[in-house]
Amino acid sequence: MRIPATFARPGTRLFGIVIAAGLFGGAIGACYIGLLHLFERGLWPTHWGLLPHGLILVAVGVVVAVLTRVLGSPGDVELLVDNIHVAGGVDDLRQLPSLLPISLVCIAAGGGLGPEAPLVQTTGTVGSWVAKRFGLDPAGLRIVTITGMAAGFTVLFGAPLGAAVFALEILHRRGLEYYEALMPAVLGSLSGYAVYVLITGVGLEPVWQLPAVGSVHGGDLGWAVACGVVGAIVAAAFTYLNQFLRALLRHVAPSARPALGGVTLALLAWMSPYALTFGEAQLGHITTTDLALRTLALAALAKLLGSSVTLASGWKGGFIIPLFFIGACLGRAGHIVFPHTNEAVLIVALMAACNVGVTKTPLGSVLVVSEMAGLNLLPTTLIASVVALLLTSNVGLIDSQRRRTDAVPVDHGRREGGPDG
Repeated sequence: MRIPATFARPGTRLFGIVIAAGLFGGAIGACYIGLLHLFERGLWPTHWGLLPHGLILVAVGVVVAVLTRVLGSPGDVELLVDNIHVAGGVDDLRQLPSLLPISLVCIAAGGGLGPEAPLVQTTGTVGSWVAKRFGLDPAGLRIVTITGMAAGFTVLFGAPLGAAVFALEILHRRGLEYYEALMPAVLGSLSGYAVYVLITGVGLEPVWQLPAVGSVHGGDLGWAVACGVVGAIVAAAFTYLNQFLRALLRHVAPSARPALGGVTLALLAWMSPYALTFGEAQLGHITTTDLALRTLALAALAKLLGSSVTLASGWKGGFIIPLFFIGACLGRAGHIVFPHTNEAVLIVALMAACNVGVTKTPLGSVLVVSEMAGLNLLPTTLIASVVALLLTSNVGLIDSQRRRTDAVPVDHGRREGGPDG
């Protein structure tokens, strides 16, 4: 028959598998976000007073330790990145039964990390599973795994192109190198986004509403450089603070670390409510409400401390959105100190620069925030991101990021003995 014969062609076959991985990723993203909202109804910080919610945080830390002991290690994105470099993808789905419940309770209870890392780890793992079902070789497996990751990112950011590039760049420290996965990742990202929109009924508007851009002038290029320097400082502070906390917690039994993290988060919440949650809703409040300089500075510091404690103590989640939040706070604060500046330029440039300094995703971060704020901010945001990347070239939090080492040509044909071979 003509359709199976066409699908058997290497290029067509790969793109069919890529679309399948993207569709799975979008559906999984919709389910994950739906479950997260359900968990938030009972655990979210704004539903409780400080004392009862502090007890909830400690209880969640205990639950994390118990689930890890019973269900096994949930893994992390760093391990997924390493597996992509070494084998092309993940061997099996065994970490997901642990990752999903642990990450849901951690995020829903107000931990300082967001859903991006668990969701991307899940969609990337499922992408590997889909590729293995079709018997792809390691190069093809890597492409489909990256496609799954891209679908997960686009569910969260609503920016398909930025999400696809982000998924490719996060594997490396100096720009994307698995260039052959770019178009498959874009296709998978679009497929996942379409499914997510159809299932949830959300609109196509950006996740966050940022201040109006207005006119961008030549002088804003200089401010973009300054934002890159500030973003690099924030990224270095976040990285070294996490390394310090991890070294400190090595003296604590692994099973006790999540509970200790819950206690510390409860104490930080007394300092500022911005220490809790990953900042998605708070970011919208920050960018649309007139706040004092002191409030913005304290919010940025609280989020830096809260997300660092959450990450170091073994709670699950991602730090991309918290870094965006910190950048937005500093951008608004900068506009208060220098009122003649373009506020949108500062906010978007610092959002991208803070994140790039940690994740090493200069193009993906720029595209994600520019798709939300307007493409006329792309030059200033790109300058800030490149400056942050250059200044933090020797600062790394994701240890498994590295250059590609494979020199194997991509062969998307069937592997002998594969599931459909």
